[in-house]
Amino acid sequence: MSAPEQTRIIFKHIDEEGYSNDIACYQKHGGYEMLKQAVTKKPEDIREEVKKSGLRGRGGAGFSCGLKWSFVDRKSGKPIYLIVNADESEPGTFKDRYIIHQDPHQLIEGTMISCWANDVKQAYIYIRGEFPEGARILEKAIQEARDAGFVGKNILGTDYSCDIFVHRGAGAYICGEETGLIESLEGKRANPRIKPPYFPAVLGLYQCPTIVNNVETLCHVKHIMDMGADEYLKIGTPNNTGTRILCVSGHVKKPGYYEFACGDVTLGQLLYDVCGGPREGRTFKAVIPGGSSAKILRFGEKFTLKNKDGSTREIGVEDIPMDFDTLAACGTMGGSGGVIVMDDSVNIVEALANINAFYSHESCGQCTPCREGSLWMKKISSRMVHGDARPEDGELLKSVADQIAGRTICAFGEACSWPTQSYVLKFGDEFKAYPEAKKNKSADALELI
Repeated sequence: MSAPEQTRIIFKHIDEEGYSNDIACYQKHGGYEMLKQAVTKKPEDIREEVKKSGLRGRGGAGFSCGLKWSFVDRKSGKPIYLIVNADESEPGTFKDRYIIHQDPHQLIEGTMISCWANDVKQAYIYIRGEFPEGARILEKAIQEARDAGFVGKNILGTDYSCDIFVHRGAGAYICGEETGLIESLEGKRANPRIKPPYFPAVLGLYQCPTIVNNVETLCHVKHIMDMGADEYLKIGTPNNTGTRILCVSGHVKKPGYYEFACGDVTLGQLLYDVCGGPREGRTFKAVIPGGSSAKILRFGEKFTLKNKDGSTREIGVEDIPMDFDTLAACGTMGGSGGVIVMDDSVNIVEALANINAFYSHESCGQCTPCREGSLWMKKISSRMVHGDARPEDGELLKSVADQIAGRTICAFGEACSWPTQSYVLKFGDEFKAYPEAKKNKSADALELI
């Protein structure tokens, strides 16, 4: 069965000819009309509508947005802050930057509606340090919105005031973790906080209640306001509502960004029908479905899933619907939507060495298992590729990874260990055969000399 048509809601105007990122163009297409409606509604009604819509976070964890909002401490008397997590640093992910570059006012409107709904008077957009142009575009767009009365004092003539400030990061992957981001925003080293007690909803920025939401997530809030929760629920599948932006990179003919209703498209349809299949003369070998920290899937493997009636069914990699729950049932995750494709030209050992080098560099170093473990995984895999490889190195790598996951303050421990655990589990034969294959490759190279 061929892939369904894209359902472009968030990306409706991305790459649209004649569409510009200024406020005039945005308002010409109905922009800020939902904010005008929002300020006439009770904040708790909007919160309930978002909760009812089933919107799940699009930054990685897939946690319920409405439920996250409901955890906010509204009785402390402290100010409530909202932070937009625009630190898009998960390898393989490139969706939020297009919203920021081409449709920044959509993000600003979604942010302001969310601020109104949660009694927020101050919001921050924490943007990745490697996005200097994105930061400039946001600053300009916020000033346009401020001048038009959509941001700042007495919004739309009401007594409600709320401002947005852009804060640039310094290029640290760990700042994608919400409490590490908060520490950085406070001007400190981005060491994630231990939870409990430091749940952002209670003790966040400046020890005040804080909401941290992803760029794509907040854009959805505007559209939930527009169509209503009941209509939004009709998009996607139960518990996986709305659309999902999928960023496909690697060995396909047509890499790019695509927006589908959650669960509407299978991994096979996405890679073969939408992205044109593998390169000429190549076959797909593996795919990472949710950014580099998601566990890898090997083409040819099968998964046994439970149906609602208690029966089971067997599916292959190509049959997996791209929704949070099915990917989790298959032992991986939807994560940030970064789909990284590898064909049969890829050496899995060398691919893992590349990923291990990245995570070793990005560990904040606060927790011993992560600080030492990520470095040892990098050293072992680097030795395999650049020095002497041994058949037992795969198991050694896995033993190190097994001692990291679940033993750290934040989820970086899982992020750095899951690739190693899954690569060795799915491609253990290649790790055992790598030393001999490397010798043969070296011998062939010497013959050419």
